[in-house]
Amino acid sequence: MRDDIEQKAIDTIRLLAVDMVEQANSGHPGMPLGAAAMAYTLWVKHLRHNPRNPGWPDRDRFVLSAGHGSALLYALLHLGGYNLSLDDLKRFRQWGSKTPGHPEYGLVPGCEATTGPLGQGFANGVGMALAERYLADSFNRGGHTVVDHHTYAIVSDGDLMEGISSEAGSVAGAFKLGKLIYLYDDNKISIEGKTDLTFTEDVQQRFEALGWHVQKVDGYDTAAISRAIEQAQAEQEKPSLLCCRTNIGYGSPKQDSESCHGAPIGKDGAAETRRKAGWPEDAVFHVPDDVRRHFGQIAVNGSDAEGEWQARLDSLRNDNAELAAEFERQVVRNELPEGWDADLPRFPIDGGAIATRKASGAALNRLALRVPALVGGSADLAGSNKTWLDDFGDLGAGEAGGRNLHFGVREIAMGGMANGMMLHGGLRPYVGTFLVFSDYVRPTMRVAALSGLPVIYVYTHDSIAVGEDGPTHQPVEQLMSLRAMPGLTVIRPSDANETAEAWRQALLRTGGPTALCLTRQGLPVLDRTELAPASELARGGYVLRDAEDAKLLLLATGSEVHLALEAAEKLAGDGIGARVVAMPSVELFREQDRAYRDQVLPPALDRRLAIEMGASMGWWEWVGSRGEVLGLDRFGASAPAQDVMQNLGFTVEEVLKRCKVLLG
Repeated sequence: MRDDIEQKAIDTIRLLAVDMVEQANSGHPGMPLGAAAMAYTLWVKHLRHNPRNPGWPDRDRFVLSAGHGSALLYALLHLGGYNLSLDDLKRFRQWGSKTPGHPEYGLVPGCEATTGPLGQGFANGVGMALAERYLADSFNRGGHTVVDHHTYAIVSDGDLMEGISSEAGSVAGAFKLGKLIYLYDDNKISIEGKTDLTFTEDVQQRFEALGWHVQKVDGYDTAAISRAIEQAQAEQEKPSLLCCRTNIGYGSPKQDSESCHGAPIGKDGAAETRRKAGWPEDAVFHVPDDVRRHFGQIAVNGSDAEGEWQARLDSLRNDNAELAAEFERQVVRNELPEGWDADLPRFPIDGGAIATRKASGAALNRLALRVPALVGGSADLAGSNKTWLDDFGDLGAGEAGGRNLHFGVREIAMGGMANGMMLHGGLRPYVGTFLVFSDYVRPTMRVAALSGLPVIYVYTHDSIAVGEDGPTHQPVEQLMSLRAMPGLTVIRPSDANETAEAWRQALLRTGGPTALCLTRQGLPVLDRTELAPASELARGGYVLRDAEDAKLLLLATGSEVHLALEAAEKLAGDGIGARVVAMPSVELFREQDRAYRDQVLPPALDRRLAIEMGASMGWWEWVGSRGEVLGLDRFGASAPAQDVMQNLGFTVEEVLKRCKVLLG
């Protein structure tokens, strides 16, 4: 083996990655082989992190956006002293292991983000840097500095090809996120071959145009990489991109070939790679003692850095105990403040019709006054989504106390950045757009659900009642599509007071994201003295109005609840009792025990009609074989809202007609 401890440490990272992929007979060895030198330089010489306390709030963040190179991250975590053993590395990509094919937040100790869908880690890092800025503005007062760290990522050619990176990169440049530093693994290879098949742009000029500070560096010259990182740290006004020229599969027989991007290099190839590195041919999963001691300095340095930060926090506590306590509540423990929901609005029945998007805006503004962690905005639709916080300025512009984010027309970056803000800790981000454009947010929503991130999505204009904008803006399949996503809670309230309760539930749910689906059109405020209270929304589905000797059951969500109530009144006039069940959230209802669900939907009351202005699939679970669904399995049309609903059958008359068919 080589005597140079730095080179030996880099070779250890490389060969551990090769051994993981060979053991699993599956994985991506090319990227770890090529990027090990830059990763080593960052992790050992610059990254402020503490393996003994991975959740230390003021640590630097590191995201492996090129998540297919997960073996690189696992080797770094193991060597760095995180709770990831050599046996864990040997179980790479196996059932129940802590080393899955792509990094998973919450499963892998020290993993800051779930990555793999390319470009999303890039956007996560932008959100993390935004969170750092907001928390620094909030808590670095009176000469005390308790929030002061960088966000780093390793990004790949594939990351930079994905549109989300251009979106998020544009935001980062506009917001002047100087503490954001990315290392670009420029190996010029993707799965199908050389990147110049389709990727011929000048990346340096592209990112300079986006407002970034860009440097080019040899990806194997650790001294040059280190100097470039130091220059990036010194740049306060621009995010930084270090273009590190590397070779995929470096040092292996498959170097510079796409064949090592996503497949093992083979037993013979692995042996040759070891020989070339001066490694014994049988040294599989081998970590030399001096290399382990070398990496052990990470934990020592990390403990020292955290200790120095703790002294700064103690100093703040001595001078401003209230601010320090708030920091520990909001950032360290991620808790809601006492009485956070005390001022949620209550809407009177005589105040006229209120769109649930408007009620949502009122609730959000009340909550923001008591919950400083609430930060967010919309994809250029704040006025329509009602996501603007009236008492606070712009965060992106760097205004002191700013909490409103302008994402521009960039839905997918908005979602990825919200995930990064949530992953950072200390914030409860919310984002908004029209429900039909949730399709643009969907890839990032999926990662939020997979990661258990309680991001809040405000989706307005939730049905064909959008009207004249037509089928391009009228959601049809989106509600059911969102309900199909594991881990996502969808809430579609039926009036203003249910909307306030929906916000309460969204903030209480900490194990995954919540989507609030809200109307453009005004809805009457339901008289809760005669109907069940709005707080029943917490159960997902509830009996809103009952009838003695009910013959059928009307099940509805959102604005269609009012249609069900009107129909029930008409049926009552004809001597037919109908139970009306509001189902604002299928997910919340499914969480209830069987006894409660049977109480709301009695098995014997099997003549049921579900009403929703969207795809009918999914409702059959609740109406059963003797029920019916008044849904929409076609696209809408451009016309005034009442005309669209009339022509597509969402009328009291149509509900009554269907009820009579059900009753025979």
